[in-house]
This record gives sequence, C-alpha cells and structure tokens, in this order.
Amino acid sequence: MPNSPTSPAKPPSQPGSPPNAATPSPVSALLRGTALLLAFILLQLVLFVSLLGFPDGSRFLPAPGRRTTTFPNGAVDAAACAAGLVYVYDLPPEFNHDLVDDCESLWPWYSFCPYLTHGGFGEAAATLPVFHNATRNVSLHSWHNTDQFQLEVIVHRRLLSHRCRTTDPSLATAFYVPFYVGLDVGSHLWGENSTAADRDRAGLRLLRWLSNQTPFRNSGGWDHFITLGRITWDFRRYGDDGWGTNFVVLPEMANVSRLAIEADGTDPMDVGVPYPTGFHPRSTADVRAWQRHVLSRERSKLFGFAGAPRSGFRDDFRGVLLEECEDAGSDHCRAVDCRGTRCTDNGAAVLELFLDSRFCLQPRGDSFTRRSLFDCMVAGAVPVLFWRRTAYEQYRWYLPRGPVGDMGEWSVFIDRKALRVGNVSVRGVLEGFSERRVRRMQERVVEMIPRIVYASSPDGLGDGMEDALDVALGGVLERFRRRRGSIPREDVLAEYRPDPSLARRVDVNSTAAPRPSDSQNGSVAAISRAAGGKNQGPPDPASTHMKTVISESSASINKTFEQKS
Repeated sequence: MPNSPTSPAKPPSQPGSPPNAATPSPVSALLRGTALLLAFILLQLVLFVSLLGFPDGSRFLPAPGRRTTTFPNGAVDAAACAAGLVYVYDLPPEFNHDLVDDCESLWPWYSFCPYLTHGGFGEAAATLPVFHNATRNVSLHSWHNTDQFQLEVIVHRRLLSHRCRTTDPSLATAFYVPFYVGLDVGSHLWGENSTAADRDRAGLRLLRWLSNQTPFRNSGGWDHFITLGRITWDFRRYGDDGWGTNFVVLPEMANVSRLAIEADGTDPMDVGVPYPTGFHPRSTADVRAWQRHVLSRERSKLFGFAGAPRSGFRDDFRGVLLEECEDAGSDHCRAVDCRGTRCTDNGAAVLELFLDSRFCLQPRGDSFTRRSLFDCMVAGAVPVLFWRRTAYEQYRWYLPRGPVGDMGEWSVFIDRKALRVGNVSVRGVLEGFSERRVRRMQERVVEMIPRIVYASSPDGLGDGMEDALDVALGGVLERFRRRRGSIPREDVLAEYRPDPSLARRVDVNSTAAPRPSDSQNGSVAAISRAAGGKNQGPPDPASTHMKTVISESSASINKTFEQKS
C-alpha cells in the first residue's frame, strides 16, 4: 500500500523487482486513491438510490415491541384477548418477503414498489401534493395512496404487532397463514408466456409446507385463516387451463377460512372484507375529526360517478350511467374518467369527487364488487347500487343486510333493468328523497366508517372503536369458537339470516327510522362528545358456517401433493 504523500520515506523494492524500477510518485498515488474513493462513494449512492424504490424492512415489518418468548408484543390483556390468541406462521420468505422484494416485477403496467411502502399502505399523502386540496391538514397524516390489492400485506403487518398474538401454537385459538397469494398470482396473470403451472406453483409449495405443520395436521385447517388480496375468482380455476390459480379449490384449503375483498357467496369458507382505501387513521380522534369534516361539507353535486366505459363489454352498464350523468347536467352530476391507471395513480381525484357529491353511483366492477364503494362511503357519500351482490350479499360482517327489498337506510338500490329501458332516471330517483332523509342516510354511512377502514396503529383505533381488521379477527375467532362447540347443523346458517335490527327498507316510499347509533363505533352522536357507557351494538357478526372437518392423516395429505407435483 502506498505511503502517504507527506511521508519522506522511500518504499523498499519488492523482492524480485528490478533494482532500478521506477517508484510510483506521490502524486499518482494520490490520484489513484482519490479515484478509488470517488468510485466507492458513487457506488454507495447508486445502491442507496436503488433501495429507496423498494419497501425496506423498517417500513414493511413492524417495529419490535416488548418481546418475550410467548407474547412478542408484551403482556396479554386477558379481557382484550378473551376471544383467544392468534399464532402467525413464520413462513419461508418465498411466500411473502421475497414477493415484496421483487415488487418491480409484480405488475406489468407499473411498479408496485411505492404501494408496498409503509406496510402496504403506500406513499403518505403528505408527500403527494394532489392530496392537499382533498383532505384537511388535520386529517392529511391519515391518508395514503393505497392500492386496492394490498390486503395481504396490511393484515400480516398488523397481526405481527397485535396485542393478542402468541408465538406458542399450543396457546392459540386461531392460526394465520401470511401467504401473499394475491401478489404471487397477480405477477402471472398477464404474462405472455405464463402458464397454469406458473400460477399454481407457489400455492402447491405453500400447502405442502403447511401440511407438515403440527397445528394444521391436528385440525385439518378448520382453525386456520388466510387473506386473499384479490377477488376470490382469481383463485378458483377448475381444470388445467383458464384464468387464475386453483389455490382455493385444492382439498387442503377446504376447511381454511378465507378473508377476501370479494367472496364467493356460495362458499361458506369465504368471507368478504372491505377493500383497502386510502384512509388509515391512527386513533379514534383521527376518525372523529374526519367524520366531522365529511358531515360538515357543502356538496355541490347531487351524484357522482368514477369509472370508464368498457367498450369490449356487451351492454356495458357503465356507459348507461355516464349517459345518466350527462343527461342530469353538470349542475347535478360530475364524472371522473378512470381509463387506464388514472384513478390508481391519483386517488385524490376520486376522493374529491365523492366529497363533493351527496350520492355516488356504484355499478359492479370487472366482478360484482369494486373498491369505489368504500371510497364513496369514507367520503361520506351515500352509495347507489344496482346489483345486490355488490354489497348487500357480500360484506355481511360489515354492512347492514337483509332479504330482497329490505336494505339498511344507508344506500339506495335502483333496478338496473328499469334504468336501462328508461322507466326511471338516476336524477329522478335521487331527487325524490327529502333533505332530511338524505342527511339521515349520510349520517348512517359516516357511522360505519371505522368498521370499513384499516387503522395504521399496531393497536388499532382504541377506545372500543373497531376497525375492519378488528371486525374480521373477531368474526374469525367467534367462528372457531362455535366450531369447537360443534353447534347443530340447523344453527350453522345463522350468519345468513337477515338481522331485523340492521335491515331498513330503502325505496322512494319508505319512511323507516334509522337504526340506533352505536357510539362505540363512531356514531354521529359520539363525533362531538365522548362515548358514554356501553351501548348495545349489533349482534355478533361472526360466521358459524364451517364445513365438517374430515380428519386426514399426514399420509393422505402427502399423497395429494405427490399426485399434483
């Protein structure tokens, strides 16, 4: 190594070198050293900039809590965890972490990396100027530019930090499988050379791994649950070819409860949970500040619609709604064109539309559901529905439900066939509601906001206010409790029976009174005052419909995989 340029000592000749060989000058040594240093610094800068585009561990995983061997997030509150403890499997990284690290390749049209930051919430709205006009400063910190397909990441992060998590499987009531199957299959759905084997590979490997775990072998999966970050139909391929993967229809998944942004109503193991929106409050104070904001807004439009016509679809209903908006005139309706990724790239545009509208039109999306329903409700607008499966028959743990023609006073249902042939108009139906009734429906929608959003705090919203994950976990634990009790078959369908306390008819002739508020979940009365006492909320929403567990020996499970591999 060359000496410092200031050193007077002459370096000795190396053994075997010519006696008169030229010795490098101090200047050339300095130049070489400087060049190496600059190259090293440049390399570090390149690596640093590259890593900024990826969701690093500090943003993806929760911060370590007060860890113990059994309860990684501190001592368990017996009252808070009375329903049971949750065990989160530590899966091989190929099933979750590696997918996040490969975020540039998950989607063919744009990078998923920005949407996987902050534990799946995406970029903070405070860093995106487009959100500044749509949200008040007091609520800006609660908003993110969230992608609709991040449920798996959001739930996993939250459960890792959950107060009722245990690392001792013998103490657990429920077992969560954090497989990001939606991210995995989404990376293969549109590839030119993608095959069914590509879409199935990770799911088969996951189930092979899971079937060797003692808790799964003991129960056959009936006390296990998983999240599906895409609609259930992307995981229900029958046969060797076709759309999506066959993950959900594999025998090993028969008894596993699935929380999906769109569920199959004919499969009792599927449970519909809300799409992630951009609103992720940290506390009840954040929720109530936002509720006050949306209820106090002056809304200049009668109704709004976010979407785009689907020219490739026969009898496209979105085109009908765009015509309805045009016929109503700009004084009564505004539409946001969501062609391509316009609304994905700029969630603030949709938020501004719904904040300025009393009602929002919610046709079915590419499937029966769409995230826009929840964007609409978070903005305090009343959804107008045209398919019962878009909400009433889909999100039974979250939204008021009932038989045909008997919905809660939080939405409007319009017969799409009557609308298509011109027997009714959207403007005509909505103008038929009194101001008082519209206000009542808005208040009911705003009351439900906490239950349809995912909190950003590891402990949830607090003060007895449940968010979407609290509702889902409570339902799962209750479902498993009932299954352990082996309730008779005739009681199993209780989840699907209409609840008269939640059902209120919504038609132009109805004057039904709104359902009493539940101050524990952000009722209008509680927005301006602290909740006093414990009000009687709606009946426990948990499902009790579980398939009979068929005990399978490890040999039979492994045989299934031998046939598929």
